[in-house]
This record gives sequence, structure tokens and C-alpha cells, in this order.
Amino acid sequence: MKKQLFFLLVTTLFVCSCSTDSVKADLIITNANIWTGNTDSPKAEAMAVKADTILAIGSLDDIHKLKGSDTEIKDVGGKFITPGFIDTHVHLLMGGNSLLSVQLRDANTKQEFIDRISGFTNMIKPGQWIVEGNWDHTLWGGELPNKDWIDEFTGDNPVAIYRMDGHMILANSAALKIAGIDKNSADVENGEIVKNADGTPTGILKSEAMYLVLNKIPKLTDSEKEEALNAAQDYLVSQGVTTVHDVDSLGGYKILDKMNSNKQLKVRVYAADPLKYWKTVSKDTKDIKWLKNGLMKGFVDGSLGSHTAAFDEPYSDKQDDNGLFIVDVDSLNSWISSADKKQLQITVHAIGDRANSTILNIYDSVVQNNGKHDRRLRIEHAQHLNIEDINRFSKLDVITSMQPYHAIDDGRWAEELIGPERIKTTYAFKSLLDANTTMVFGSDWPVAPASPLYGMYAAVTRRTLDGNNSDGWVPEQKINVEQALTAYTKDAAYSSFDEDIKGTLEPGKLADFVILSENLLQVEPTTLKDVKVLETYVGGKRMFSSNLDINK
Repeated sequence: MKKQLFFLLVTTLFVCSCSTDSVKADLIITNANIWTGNTDSPKAEAMAVKADTILAIGSLDDIHKLKGSDTEIKDVGGKFITPGFIDTHVHLLMGGNSLLSVQLRDANTKQEFIDRISGFTNMIKPGQWIVEGNWDHTLWGGELPNKDWIDEFTGDNPVAIYRMDGHMILANSAALKIAGIDKNSADVENGEIVKNADGTPTGILKSEAMYLVLNKIPKLTDSEKEEALNAAQDYLVSQGVTTVHDVDSLGGYKILDKMNSNKQLKVRVYAADPLKYWKTVSKDTKDIKWLKNGLMKGFVDGSLGSHTAAFDEPYSDKQDDNGLFIVDVDSLNSWISSADKKQLQITVHAIGDRANSTILNIYDSVVQNNGKHDRRLRIEHAQHLNIEDINRFSKLDVITSMQPYHAIDDGRWAEELIGPERIKTTYAFKSLLDANTTMVFGSDWPVAPASPLYGMYAAVTRRTLDGNNSDGWVPEQKINVEQALTAYTKDAAYSSFDEDIKGTLEPGKLADFVILSENLLQVEPTTLKDVKVLETYVGGKRMFSSNLDINK
């Protein structure tokens, strides 16, 4: 009812303003091919913007009536326009910091990995930590890195660099010494200190063991956080991203709030807090168009690549290993139930089939015990599913927040770890949509690039990064472009209770939109990743412009 009244008011104001000729647009976009995301009126050729809001959208003749003496007219030469992309899973501060640190994501050989760290060490001060990295050992054959590879040139610089999935780090000897880790150190609960045959640590720390080192890293100063966040938002708007759901939980909210007060934000942020701190969280309602909180993020398990994702059956390549739970089920149940009673939104990281089944069971119990309300429960990743659980997402109204790039990345090696049967319901995009699940997309940046266009390419083609699987890895799970677009826009807005102000291009909604070089609905799907972001607008203001001529 509130939504209907809102649009009735907007429509009334629009009609009255046209008849009195009193309201004119600040900006008019003409000669456009607009995909609105609104199923009732999916296409338009022009759009009028007043302040930060869409005033009208439709035919060129109708929109031109809103032209005033000070109206800016922008002819986009027939280019394709979509609602601003919403990335529902980023690590904002971590991603920004990664842009300022050593780049290891595409290091394809052991020697390239070593050389990049060596080169970066030469550029920084003695004693400065080397962090982030986001390496992928599968690119050089699967051998995990060892501290011995880098100790000789990082002796003065402690190293704690993530594997790309964020569930494993490599620490050098300097970092291990600071953390007090040696051959006599025992494993921690829900984690592993990987050791050589003689008992000496290799430098690889998995899951909870990572924090023995990570907790020793000096906290970023406020100025360092602001530098990282500025780098992050510049990168994001260059990818057409206008809103992010930040699951970082690294203390960036205070800086974001300050930046928002100073009108320095370029992207809108929905910030998550750790689920276990539910008692201390209250919703900040100062300026929810730009910055909001109230999302609580928890974990069940780890990741597939580090063998810490929790499965019902053992890993195919390690028969004594089913993965692990990072948090015990009783704690999860208690935290989720308590946070839900406070009307906080819950989302939980679940990768393996056992992890997903467990969190669905907890959600079912919480709904029954706490009663019905509009809670929009989410599962982050929902990566490997038991076939009988697929229909439960829709039945329980659980949103799947998924990252399609991971499918074409993990697809290079996943079958070796979990076998040919379990991969059939891995990144089960089509099966979930067929079961009427609300599915939203994100990147997991900096684990993967924060490129919705690349994410759409992954969801639509499922061509793995190694050039194999030309017809798609597990091709029966491919979806179409419009479904992928919806997951990055309309449904993504719904997943954060923002469907009344963003996600589609309609009168009364925020003027967040992206101008692209090609029509996503007409290009060959294999070229989706090559489409260029020409300009990105947030609240009617241009936040990014490429060097490409928009009229060519």
C-alpha cells in the first residue's frame, strides 16, 4: 500500500507540474535505448532527471516537454542504458586496500608470484606489512606457496597475503614470528597451521588459524581507510556499479559516514556488521539513500579451494575430509534468532552442501519460532547445493546472493575436488530461478573483479577462464541476459529493502544509471565481458566517464 501511495503521489506531482509548466528537468537524456527493468514499461528512448531523481521516462516527445532554459540535454547516440548495477557482495575496504597493495590475482606461475612480491617489497618501507594479494595457486598447477619462496627478500616486511577466496593466507617468517607460530604451535579450532614433514610451518594458515597472524597486523589509520575507500569507489563506478552491499566488517562505516557528511561518496553503501555482534547494532537512519546498515553477516563454513567448505560427503580428492564449520550450529541459531527479533536483516556465508542445508534448517526454525515478518533472509554464495534443497529457498523466501564469476573460475578445477555428480548443482542459477527463488548477483571483490558485465558473461555463458567449456561448464545452469541483468538491478535492490528507490528506472526513483557501448540484449553473449562502461551516473551526477566517444 505504501508503495502504491508513493507512486500515486509522484504521478500526481508529475501531471500537475506538466500542466502548470512549473517543474523543468535539470538533465534530459535523449536518443537512448533504455532498459528500465520495469516489466510494465521495459523500454524508453528518453529520460528526465530533477536533482537526484528521475522526473519522467518514456518517449522523446513527452520528455522534451520538461525542457527548461537551464536544462542540460545529453544525446547519447542510441547507446544502451540500464539501471545502475548493484553489487550485493563486496569487501569494500579490503578491495580498496588491495588496489594499493601487491597484485597477485593473475600471477600465472610460481616465479611470477615471487617476482611480484619481490618488486613490491622494493617499493615500500622496512617494517611495512604486505597484505591482501589474492593469489590463486591453481594458476601454476596447484602447489601451495611456501614462506621459503619469499623470505629472502621480505625479511624486513611481514607478509600476510590472502588466497583469492579469503580463507587461506601465506605468512612469511617475519609474520609467523610476530604471531608466535613455530613447529610447536598446535592447530586452532576450526583452522589449520599447515606444516612441513619436520613440523615447521609452511606459512599457510587456513580459516581460523589465519587470525593468529591477521590480528597482529596494525589497524589502518582513518586516513589510510579513506584512501582505500576512495580508490574502491573510483574503481566501482568505472565498472558501472552505483550501489554495493559491503560485507567487509573491517571498521569502515565510521569513515564512510564522515565521507558521506562531506559529500565525498560516489557509490551508495549498504554496510554489514558481524552477526555475532548483533547486540551492539542499531540502524542508522540519517541518510539511507547513500549509507545504511542493518545487515548482519555470519559464516557457516570456509571455501572449496581451501578444502574448508562443509560437505555431507568427503572431498573426492581427500576421502578423510568433509570440510569444516567455522561456527558451531548452536551459536549460529542463537545469533540469528536474536538478531531477527531486533528486525535486523540476516545473511550467512554458506559454500558446501552441508553448510547450505544447515543454514536453511536454522532459518526455517527461526521463522517458525519468531513468527512471520518481512525479513528477506539471505545466503551468501549458496554455492554447492543438495538437489532437495533447491526448492527450499523459494519455500522459505530465502534470497540467494551469488557471484557468477566464481563459476567460471572454480569450474576449472571443482570437479576434481567434489566429483561429477555434485557439480551438477554447483552455482545452480537456472535451477534456482526455475524454482522461483529470488537470486541476486555480486562479485565478492577483491576475490573476483567487481565487473557486473563480466559477471553477466559468466552467468550466461559459463565459459571457464582457462578457455575450456566453450558450451559452458555445467551448461544446463546457464541463464539469459535479462535474468542476469535483473539479478544485478531490480532484484538486488529488493534484497536490501530498496526496491522503492532504486533497481529500476522509473519516475520517483533515484537517477542511478549506466551508459554502455553495446545493447546487452542483442550482442553475442560471448562478447558481454567486452562491453564498455561509457558513463556512470549516481543521483543524476556523472561519477565516471571513459575516454571513449559516446556518440560513436
